[in-house]
Amino acid sequence: QVQLVESGGGTVQAGGTLRLSCAASGSSLSINSMGWYRQAPGRQRELVATIISDGSTNYGDSVKGRFTVSRDNAKNTVTLEMSNLKPEDTAVYVCAAFANSGRHWGWYWGQGTQVTVSS
Repeated sequence: QVQLVESGGGTVQAGGTLRLSCAASGSSLSINSMGWYRQAPGRQRELVATIISDGSTNYGDSVKGRFTVSRDNAKNTVTLEMSNLKPEDTAVYVCAAFANSGRHWGWYWGQGTQVTVSS
């Protein structure tokens, strides 16, 4: 199985910055796309940012210009640099990957890490 472990969540004041990281592990691991979604109470799961192996990215409208996603293919990690954070960014940020661990391709999800932005 593919395992995803997030780190870097916490509490920050509005206008501040945070960096989230996600590390994937598994036998015979291959990852096509990797990135972040977020969930807040009373809201639908929202795309934050994803990045494919070739470097192409996709951002949710609410974070464009403020967040940057990158990945290290050799280490199977993805990083989310968040700047100019707003209270509405408060959510559980979940790492996701479309990956293969020696059997077949599928979507895998991490446990999530809490990001809280105070006003």
